[in-house]
Amino acid sequence: MKKIKYCCRNFRTGSKSVYKTLKSEFPELKQKKKDCLGNCRMCAKQCMVTIGKKEVVVAPTAEALYGILKARIG
Repeated sequence: MKKIKYCCRNFRTGSKSVYKTLKSEFPELKQKKKDCLGNCRMCAKQCMVTIGKKEVVVAPTAEALYGILKARIG
């Protein structure tokens, strides 16, 4: 899987727990925190990450986002 990028402003909606959990479960996975990813409309309403340069993954809860990413990792 390509690098997963997290918006630090989205951490308050729950994506911080996803970041920490994936970091402990998959230490070899490339993850990066950025101040802003430029998807503010999605970011303000639900948990989101960017995979690679353009693919945006969104979910209504942190648990749902974690499930989607874990399935993608394999």
